Amino acid sequence: MWGRQHGSVVGVVDVGSNTVRLLVARGDRVVLTEREMLHLGADVERLGEISAEKLSLVTALVERFAADARAAGAERLEVLIASPGRQARNGDELLAALTAASGTSTRVLTAVEEGRLAFVGALHSASLPAGRPVAVVDVGGGSAQLVVGTRRDGPQWSRSVDLGAQRLTSRLLGGDPPGREAVAAAREEVERHLDGFAPPPPRTVLAVGGSARGVKRIMGPRLGRDDLEEALDLLAVTPAAELAERYGMKLERAQVLPAGCAILAGLQQRVGAPLKVVRAGLREGAVLELAAAALAAA
Repeated sequence: MWGRQHGSVVGVVDVGSNTVRLLVARGDRVVLTEREMLHLGADVERLGEISAEKLSLVTALVERFAADARAAGAERLEVLIASPGRQARNGDELLAALTAASGTSTRVLTAVEEGRLAFVGALHSASLPAGRPVAVVDVGGGSAQLVVGTRRDGPQWSRSVDLGAQRLTSRLLGGDPPGREAVAAAREEVERHLDGFAPPPPRTVLAVGGSARGVKRIMGPRLGRDDLEEALDLLAVTPAAELAERYGMKLERAQVLPAGCAILAGLQQRVGAPLKVVRAGLREGAVLELAAAALAAA
């Protein structure tokens, strides 16, 4: 697991562009996890806002997750809205609806906050020297973050792009399979968004998020340039249903994985080192900070 704190049971609901997830933990023990894919980012890309239907669905889901967290003993609970809250025209309406539904602290994360929480969660999951420069890559559904820093000093360089696996799929990769020509166009779109990215060189690169975990199922936990090229070639020509069955992933994840892999490949080239896929990320970082706040208030 990612931490060693003990004390209060705390919970985080993470509302992303692809998936809504719940994590409840006490110290280093996971008490409850739940998730459901709603693809809010597809609405944002197509309509510029979250549709009334999806708004109703996510409100009901967050209300249920909040009840489940409290039933599991969560003494502190927070709802974090990632890129849908920043990118949708009706982000304020989403925030208000989820605040009322959850009955707890709810906020829209800035891109910087999103990257920082992923950095905190990832570094707590890895046994690395305190002063080693580490990059954390987090490809979500609606945006992607790259953060470089150390365990001792925290994040020192951070960038974000408004391009994630769901948005890129909706924009350029709607075919099943998408085909090599579409994947090539998607990679050009990624390069356009990453133009000017010049991170300080890290010693270690950690990758978090659903896209990284999906590619890990195909290629293993270490993703170098050749590994990502091989994965993209496979994803370009393999139907989503076949990927899901062959590699034991949800169909909804397989449908957006070519886009996620294209973004990971672009970021890997920027950091110049293989990606090591780790499980802990934004939610784990948020749980750590929530637990620390509870301890400080005790």
